[in-house]
Amino acid sequence: MSRFAELLDDFFFRPDEDVSGLQDFASGSDGASSVLPEEVPEEYLAFRLEGESYAVPIRAVREISKVPPLTELPRAEPQLLGLMNLRGELLPAYDVKVRLGLAEKAPLVAGPEAPPAPRDARIIVLRTEAGPAGVWVDGVAGVVRLKPSMVEPPPASLRMGDRDCVVGIGRRGPSLYILLDPEQALAP
Repeated sequence: MSRFAELLDDFFFRPDEDVSGLQDFASGSDGASSVLPEEVPEEYLAFRLEGESYAVPIRAVREISKVPPLTELPRAEPQLLGLMNLRGELLPAYDVKVRLGLAEKAPLVAGPEAPPAPRDARIIVLRTEAGPAGVWVDGVAGVVRLKPSMVEPPPASLRMGDRDCVVGIGRRGPSLYILLDPEQALAP
């Protein structure tokens, strides 16, 4: 037997060798009773608003749509862009930039003089207690998985009164995500 064959024979397990302890160790069940529970990551849908990254829990997202034509409602609250017809279902469409203080009022996006929506703009349809509602975003970045240890409480300077829609800041590598509560983000 060559020297190389001897090295390989020492490296690989023989069929008659007991390796159950190594298999337990590799699977993480090495018999220790004080094993810390593994953090279960939560999935968020990340999107852009005014160049910043925001995210909502993926469980609150029903679907993502291109921006359909919107019908403006007279005397509507400032963040309500209008109504949209999504496959026969009428849904309110909101601009959360107003709620977050990123814009004074929602831009004119309905009516004949409204400019076309930017190419990357999307409507995220969220599940809320009041029913489905659309949220205009500048672009969808994708799904991000964050473990609880990657989420920090929002700084006190982000508080917007007693109904705060920012619930945390997620860190994934060099990226920061401002985590929103969909119910509070759509509240008047």
